[in-house]
Amino acid sequence: MPPSLAQLLASFARRHWRAYLASGAMLVGVAVLTVWVPRQVGHIVDALVAGALDARALARELALLVAAGVGIYFLRVGWRMQLFSAAYRLGVELRTQLYARLTQQGPQFFQRQRTGDLMARATNDVDAIEMAAGEAFLAGFDGTLTLVLVVGMMTLGIDWRLAAVALAPFPLMAASFWLISRRVHDAWRLSLERFSALNEHVQETVAGVRTLRALGLEAHADREFGRRTKAAADAGFDAQRWEAAYEPAVGVTLTLATVLALAVGGWMVWRDELTVGRLTAFTMYLGQLIWPMFAAGWVLSLLERGRAAWGRLGPLLAELPTVEDRGTVAAVQAGALRFAGVAFSYPNAGGESGAAPRPALRDLDFELAPGGTLGIVGPTGAGKSTVVRLLLRQYEPQRGSIHWGAHGLAQYRLDALRAAIAWVPQEPFLFSASIAENIALARPDATRAEIERAAQLAALHEDILRLPRGYDTPVGERGVTLSGGQRQRVAIARALLVDAPLLVLDDALSAVDTGTEARILAHLRDARRRRSAIVISHRLSAVADADEILVLREGCVLERGTHAQLLARDGWYAAQWRYQQLEASLDAE
Repeated sequence: MPPSLAQLLASFARRHWRAYLASGAMLVGVAVLTVWVPRQVGHIVDALVAGALDARALARELALLVAAGVGIYFLRVGWRMQLFSAAYRLGVELRTQLYARLTQQGPQFFQRQRTGDLMARATNDVDAIEMAAGEAFLAGFDGTLTLVLVVGMMTLGIDWRLAAVALAPFPLMAASFWLISRRVHDAWRLSLERFSALNEHVQETVAGVRTLRALGLEAHADREFGRRTKAAADAGFDAQRWEAAYEPAVGVTLTLATVLALAVGGWMVWRDELTVGRLTAFTMYLGQLIWPMFAAGWVLSLLERGRAAWGRLGPLLAELPTVEDRGTVAAVQAGALRFAGVAFSYPNAGGESGAAPRPALRDLDFELAPGGTLGIVGPTGAGKSTVVRLLLRQYEPQRGSIHWGAHGLAQYRLDALRAAIAWVPQEPFLFSASIAENIALARPDATRAEIERAAQLAALHEDILRLPRGYDTPVGERGVTLSGGQRQRVAIARALLVDAPLLVLDDALSAVDTGTEARILAHLRDARRRRSAIVISHRLSAVADADEILVLREGCVLERGTHAQLLARDGWYAAQWRYQQLEASLDAE
């Protein structure tokens, strides 16, 4: 269970107590000077009425008021710098924690979450919590202190009877605030959810804009965007409308208080029970109650907004990683990679409700010697990529064991395990940077010569030289300016640049033509002699040189052996080989 918003803010305030203490001290100074000003004005008025002030004394008294105003100005600047800098640190901490938590999660987590919603929580929700730690603290402390001092001066410094009459309407305002705050919380929660839905829609639309254009769905996408925008705007307007309800409650209460104060105060002046100067000071104090009352509404609004945001963000930060990193071994030791009786089923893969999940792997056994090459082939859905996901510890096997060298995979630290594997996925991801920066992603210190050598091994060097800026050409978001085959080859070059003991190619040649594939495979045969390799492919030519080939079907090993052995058995592998060879010969013609 995540802590409550109050516990979060209290913990943060304790860690940054110096900033909050300094802000509080300056706010006390502001409140004291603010309360002193009406008393000084009342004193000046009474002295003028009595004819007790000459020009020099009046100038001196007015100079004191000006000095108080200047002091209030600088104190307000000071506490804002202290308090808001602390609140911004809370935003940085929350975003850092969220980023760290997201990078620790596996595919199971991201299958449940939406990218746009996660981005909204990292922006809007964190901003709301940040405001609760900054502006809400400010308004709450300043408003409460001002209220206590003003009411104290009205009661003890002017007349307690007049104060009791003037404050009589305030319980009605407190009841109104309680009712409004409940509505504000629900309204802001709905507003944040609607904004997340809008953010998710925009993210999906931009990512799939080519598909939308190809299918002629631009008008439909525009209508859906308009609908979601209106829903988000309506929810935000409703939240703002309920927040605005605080102001009429304050206005009505202060109007009633002013009318009562002037009526009773005038009657007391007529009876010589109160001076004009003291009544003037009392009305100024009554005016100063406007800020504490507005502050109360503002604080309730900010806290309810922050509570709604923390209700969305807190569980996300408290969610445990899908695969826990409890390993202690800091480096992968050289040795054989062994799968022994490994079985695995994806969560929620049962199809019908209540049905047992369909196994993705069943009793898989193999051993890859150091420096060896393992080929894995089979029809779609056979479990080939599942082997990689288990190897990378994106998932844990439900039965059996996986060892690398002298240790099980779970005994290695995740960062050590993944640093030892150069992985080229089926769908490579490129960042909005140059080609050289994308190739050198895992080795930012790589020289240009090393980057070019890796590109040559991936049969990409000539393509890069034809681009306007060569290796410095930006690839756009997700590599949009490159073809599918070029993106795959950038990912291969990236993997080859890393000196990892295991190279994993997960159908990494599916988007290149057969001629380019042959060149890459020839380069890879030389490059992977110093490392083990697992090659997963639909094209059997990519695994023909492997030391052992596994043919998977429905998670089971259907055939295994070398290329020559599998052709001799005349099974699925041999039939698929003949078909692909015939297809290649027809393409060549």
